[in-house]
Amino acid sequence: MDDRRLLDARAGTEGEIDRIEEEFTRGFAEVARIDRPAVTVFGSARVSADDPAYAAARAIGRGFAERGWAVITGGGPGVMEGANRGAREGGGLSVGFGIDLPHEQKNNPYLDIEYTFRHFYARKVCFVKPAEGFVILPGGFGTFDELFEALTLIQTTKVPMFPVVLFESAYWAGLVDWVRGPVLARGTISAEELGLVRVTDDPAEAVEIVVDCYERQCAELPSD
Repeated sequence: MDDRRLLDARAGTEGEIDRIEEEFTRGFAEVARIDRPAVTVFGSARVSADDPAYAAARAIGRGFAERGWAVITGGGPGVMEGANRGAREGGGLSVGFGIDLPHEQKNNPYLDIEYTFRHFYARKVCFVKPAEGFVILPGGFGTFDELFEALTLIQTTKVPMFPVVLFESAYWAGLVDWVRGPVLARGTISAEELGLVRVTDDPAEAVEIVVDCYERQCAELPSD
């Protein structure tokens, strides 16, 4: 895999810079095809179509599409498929930025725009570049990585303020309690920064939080 070869201290980097540049160029060209406000939806590839998270992602995708938004996912199965499927059903623009993995990842059949990346970091940039908000459904390490990267970019003002919505409060409760408890008490985040995240169990509310912020052109940290 290209990421593994690039990160291997024993391997050379000949040609890698050119391949990375090409990937960013192609990725940005696909991003340029997104002609409307967009939300990026994250969540597990491992849930089945009968999982509540799939149904929620589908409803969220449809809700954004009906408001005239594009829906961006990692393009794979599970939660990603649910969101793309909902976007397609809602008459919206469904986007999938996939990743070349030996297992698990395969693009779902509900994509209007799709591109498969070789490098995770190029893919991550293209998740963020067109997004006006993130909705995070239940997922694993990859989903956690995407969540905290988004929060760090907002916290450090590397990207404009946009809402980050955690869907399914019971799933995220332990994380939220930990952040609001020992993390805040230790002083490693501020009380103001707690407001970077919103939590909901209502697909319609998840959509409304992001759309409302976009329409108000949110520029300040939301209150907790």
